[in-house]
Amino acid sequence: MKFSLLVPTLNEIIGMQAIMPKIDRSLFEQILILDGGSTDGTAEYAREHGYEVVVQTTRGLRQGYMEAWPHLRGDVVITFSPDGNCIIDLFPKLIAQMQQGYDMVIVSRYKDEAKSADDDIVTGFGNWLFTTSVNTLHGGSYTDCMGIYRAYRTNLIYELGLDQDSAYSTPERLFNTTLSWEPLLSVRAARRKLRIGEIPGDEPERIGGERKLQIFRWGAGYMFQIIREAITG
Repeated sequence: MKFSLLVPTLNEIIGMQAIMPKIDRSLFEQILILDGGSTDGTAEYAREHGYEVVVQTTRGLRQGYMEAWPHLRGDVVITFSPDGNCIIDLFPKLIAQMQQGYDMVIVSRYKDEAKSADDDIVTGFGNWLFTTSVNTLHGGSYTDCMGIYRAYRTNLIYELGLDQDSAYSTPERLFNTTLSWEPLLSVRAARRKLRIGEIPGDEPERIGGERKLQIFRWGAGYMFQIIREAITG
């Protein structure tokens, strides 16, 4: 089983300089940097240090994912943020659990004693609400269904139809935003009764870059998807 590490970036030079040199490259078939058009030297830094780089041409994280996916060589992809929110020491645990036959393993910020230092009262409540809704409506058993830090089979995106714009176009139009696919991935994996695991992992405070959340528009869009999936099956 081969693993690709996919690192989305947008003006993350501070985090890249602090985090990326600490990663054990031998764990991965490839480390692919997905850059959203940084102007602070993020992509240049990545190339200078020997990382593969894809610079996306369309706006939005999911759109970037779709441009990066054909470049992935791993059977499993780990999506990872280099802003300090994701702990690199958890890579071996993620890899070991995927090697046991899981379809997806999530680093949960709320499992056991794990905690998020990046949450505020709004995002903390939102993450609880979305996770509770996915568990109630779709038969999940998540403690954290929203986070980017997770490992999953690369082909799962196609098997679950997450590459289809129809899954996102209506809420994006209604709420004037662009959505990523992590929440819908959690929903459809739960509905298909796939083998899903979680490991606890703290979310430290970010060390660079700006928070890019569109809290209310994303929240409305993701809740629309969660409810629509329950209605349409």
